[in-house]
Amino acid sequence: MFPQRLDSPLAYDIAKAMVDGFNRHYRLFRSESARAKHRFETADWHGQQRAQRERIEFYDLRVRECSTRLEREFKAGEQGMDVWQQVKLHYIGLLVDHRQPELAETFFNSVTTKILHRSYFQNDFIFVRPAVSTEYLEATEPRPTYRAYYPTRANLGAVLLQMVQDFDLQRAFGDLVRDIAYVEAAVRLQLGEVTLRANFQIQVLTSLFFRNKGAYICGKVINGFQEHPFALPILHDAQDRLAIDAALFGEDDMLLLFSFARAYFMVDMEIPSAYVQFLRSMMPRKPRNEIYNALGLAKQGKTLFYRDLLLHQRHSTDQFRIAPGIKGMVMLVFDMPSFPYVFKVIKDYFPPQKDTTREQIKAKYLLVKQHDRVGRMADTLEYSEVAFPRDRFSDAVIAELEKCAPSQLEISDRDGDGQLEVVIKHVYIERRMIPLNIYLQEAFDAGPDDRRARAQIERSVVEYGNAIKDLVAANIFPGDMLWKNFGVTRHGKVVFYDYDEIEYLTDCNFRTVPQPRNEEEEMSGEIWYRVGPKDVFPETFGPFLLGNPLVREAFMRHHADLLEASFWQAHKERIQAGYVHDVFPYEQDKRFGAA
Repeated sequence: MFPQRLDSPLAYDIAKAMVDGFNRHYRLFRSESARAKHRFETADWHGQQRAQRERIEFYDLRVRECSTRLEREFKAGEQGMDVWQQVKLHYIGLLVDHRQPELAETFFNSVTTKILHRSYFQNDFIFVRPAVSTEYLEATEPRPTYRAYYPTRANLGAVLLQMVQDFDLQRAFGDLVRDIAYVEAAVRLQLGEVTLRANFQIQVLTSLFFRNKGAYICGKVINGFQEHPFALPILHDAQDRLAIDAALFGEDDMLLLFSFARAYFMVDMEIPSAYVQFLRSMMPRKPRNEIYNALGLAKQGKTLFYRDLLLHQRHSTDQFRIAPGIKGMVMLVFDMPSFPYVFKVIKDYFPPQKDTTREQIKAKYLLVKQHDRVGRMADTLEYSEVAFPRDRFSDAVIAELEKCAPSQLEISDRDGDGQLEVVIKHVYIERRMIPLNIYLQEAFDAGPDDRRARAQIERSVVEYGNAIKDLVAANIFPGDMLWKNFGVTRHGKVVFYDYDEIEYLTDCNFRTVPQPRNEEEEMSGEIWYRVGPKDVFPETFGPFLLGNPLVREAFMRHHADLLEASFWQAHKERIQAGYVHDVFPYEQDKRFGAA
């Protein structure tokens, strides 16, 4: 029970130190995000990539700093339950007028669980549910969360021009009048010939969204009860001047822009919850946790995801099962049919052909977290010491965990109430996709004469090759390129999700298989030439990938260059020369220049 009185000055001092620790974190996080505008204006792409990687590490650094201070100044880990109960209450009081209370609560959880024993992780000591509301929390002038513009059909172009100029980009546009004409035409196409209602307005978030080499204006056109979400990508053109590249409209375009397979945006936000609320109105199908992730607030995303998982378990009865598909040699994967995510646990033992370790695999996943995922690598949520009710696991999953990853499994009656729980020591969680090999097999089973099946194979193979080429352009070599390591999203995009063999493209040596020097070498069933640890022979991919005639025909028509060492080597040399590729989170035919 909570104490009736707050009578511990020490508890207040601990709470105040924790608030100070969070404020320092968010000040640094926001400052780095705000500097993205200058990096964009000056075309500092390598600086943008570096800042993207470094910002991900900010949170854990600040948590360690705060935990160290609490131990050094207050011996926080030695304080009793009564003190920690008061710490939480004082902390809530300090958040009453805070601008980022939900993030501060998550920071409290991170610091507290770093200091206290796991048996204390209960409602009295951490924020299992939010204690401070973010409803109606709004930024103040001169930077409200969004600006509203009230055009008419007659002055729509002039208002759009003012909207773009209000972002005060310190680099000239190549032809802004031309670009605004493109945007105006796109808006009019969306509206059609409908009557403009009394409530006709354009609402635009006041901060630009920066990622890779682009800046995005995000907002919505409102006409009475109709809302049209939109985004305007701004890029550098061939003369290094600015240009509006496209006009993206509708929830589907926004979902692709904010996909879980893309890097996080950099956005200067005073009130992140207000940005999330606005973005949810544009993408009602996207969970709030994924929007926080997309904004670079991954720890808040983890908190909300875990709350969603607990809520889902209370309102469902199905069990975790071994995930459909070919079992991996490195990861044990399970899921719950009613929940659209998969849970991946690193096995304790790997077959001989997998020359790796647990720490190396974790380093690969961290590499993906910090890298530009270009819409082709799934984001992961990483958790430690996650507890589940034992009765939600099928016996087959428990048996597989005991066989393949016993070090990661603990089953106990922690509370002494006879209810067993399963604790997974370390787990990655990803959005569930249809494994590409299963997706293709469905088409194979329909038969070669089925027109829809043939079209499905064609689309899948084209998307698969495009996914690899996007990864290559981003300096990633997938390593294991088998179909089973790729998945198909609900939008039909092919995404890579098996990271234990990925390498930087620039670390690989792409070679052509040498010509045999004699008949003995030509007839040999073994590799007779020297192969280094980072050597790759693209022409050998074919036998593993192209066994089906329909797959081979589509692949060779669209992506035969992937079997040539020269393709890979050319991209490697381009990246080594300092080139940073453009990433378009929309189809080429949406670009104004392609019209």
